[in-house]
Amino acid sequence: MTERRLTRELGIFSATMLGLGSILGTGIFVSIGIAAGAAGPAVILAIGLAAALATCNALSSAQLAAAYPVSGGTYEYGYQLLHPALGFTAGWMFLCAKTASAATAALGAAGYGLHLIGIDVARWLPAIAALIAAGLTVLVLAGLRRSSFTNIAIVSVTLLALTGFAVAGLVNLANNGSQHFTPFFAETGARGTGALLYATALMFVAYTGYGRIATMSEEIINPRATIPRAIIMTLVVSALVYSLVAIAAIGAVGSERLVGSAADKATPLESAAAALEVPGLTLVLALGAITAMLGVLLNLILGLSRIVLAMGRRSDIPPQFAAISSQSVPRAAVIAVGIAIAGLALTGDVETTWAFSASTVLIYYAVTNLAALKLPRSQRLYPRFVAWLGLGGCLFLTPFLPPRIWIVGTVLIGIGLLWRLMARRIWPSTSNKEATLE
Repeated sequence: MTERRLTRELGIFSATMLGLGSILGTGIFVSIGIAAGAAGPAVILAIGLAAALATCNALSSAQLAAAYPVSGGTYEYGYQLLHPALGFTAGWMFLCAKTASAATAALGAAGYGLHLIGIDVARWLPAIAALIAAGLTVLVLAGLRRSSFTNIAIVSVTLLALTGFAVAGLVNLANNGSQHFTPFFAETGARGTGALLYATALMFVAYTGYGRIATMSEEIINPRATIPRAIIMTLVVSALVYSLVAIAAIGAVGSERLVGSAADKATPLESAAAALEVPGLTLVLALGAITAMLGVLLNLILGLSRIVLAMGRRSDIPPQFAAISSQSVPRAAVIAVGIAIAGLALTGDVETTWAFSASTVLIYYAVTNLAALKLPRSQRLYPRFVAWLGLGGCLFLTPFLPPRIWIVGTVLIGIGLLWRLMARRIWPSTSNKEATLE
C-alpha cells in the first residue's frame, strides 16, 4: 500500500510568513530581555552575531530541504546522509528544544494577555498558557490552509505593532540621546566576552524559526525554488526588525529594566513602550506581543507534529503517529505535541525553557551542517564553507551555556537513544526507507 503524503499547499508568500511567524515572537518580546540581562546594551551586537550564524545554518537547511523535500527536517537529513543514530538524535533534540520554545511562547502570550486585562500574572500564567496551547492545537487539527491563513493575519498584526514601536523608539533616541547605551558591555574582559556569547546563543534560538520552512517542506509547492527564497527573505526581514526593536527598547529604558520585566512578568518590552509616552503604544505593543507569540506557538505545533510524523514513519516512535487523515492532517502527531507543550507550560519558568532550547538547537543545527557537508556536488546550492561556518559557530557557542543545561541535554540524549534501541525491537524497522524526492 502506498504511504499517504501531505498535500503541497504553501507558496513562497505563505512559506515566508510561516518563517516570520516562527521568528517574530518569543525571541523579540521575551528573550531580548533575558539576553540583555547577560550582555547589557551589547545584546544588539549579539543579535547581529546570531543573525550571521543563523544565515549559515539557514543556507545549509535550505539546500538540504530542496534536495529532500519531505517532512522531518534534519531528522531526515541525518538519516539520509549521516547515520540513523545522528538523524534520530537531531529529531529527538528538536522535539525537546522546540517543545520548550513552544511552552515559552505560550507563557509569553499568557503573560502579556493577563497583564493587559489586569489579572494576577503569577497565579494564572501557567494555566492560561496551557489552555492557549490546547486551543491552537485544535486549530492545527482543522488543516494547513486554515492554519496558514491564521498565521498570515497574526504576522501582519505583529509587524504593524513592532513597526510602530520601533519608529517611536528611534524618534525618542534621536531626541534624548544615547545615555542608555553606555557602558555598552555589561562586563569587561573574558567575562564580558562570555556574557556576549551567552546572549548570542540565546538570540540564535530566536532566529531558528526559519527551520519551520524546511521541516514542512513536504507541504511546500516547488520546494527546490521556494524554500531557499523563503528562508532568505525570512532572515533578512527578521534580522532588521530584531535590531530596530532592540535599539528602540534599550534607548527608551536601558537594558536593566528590560531584564527586570522579563523576570517578573515575561513582558520586557512593555516598560519600554510605557516610557516612550506615546498614546496607545503600550496597548498596540501588548496586542502585537500576544499575536506574535500565538504565531510562534501555532508554527511550532505545525513543525513539531511533522517531526513526530517523520519519526513515526521510521518506527522510531509508534507507527500510529505516521497516520495522515483524509484532510491531510497528521492528527495523532498534532495531539501528542499539543499535550506535551501544555504540560511543559505548566512549569511557568520562561528563562529555563529558553536556555534549554538554546542548547538543544545548537546540537540540532550542528547535525544539519554535517549533513549539508555530505551533499553531493549536484545537489549543493551553496559553497561548502557555508556549512563549515555554521558548524563551527554552533560548536563554538556550546561552552557558553550554563553547565546544568548541558547536563539535562546529555541525559535527554541518552534517554532518547535508549528509547530508540527499545523501539527497534518493538516495531518493525524502516530505517532504510528513502525519502521521496519530488
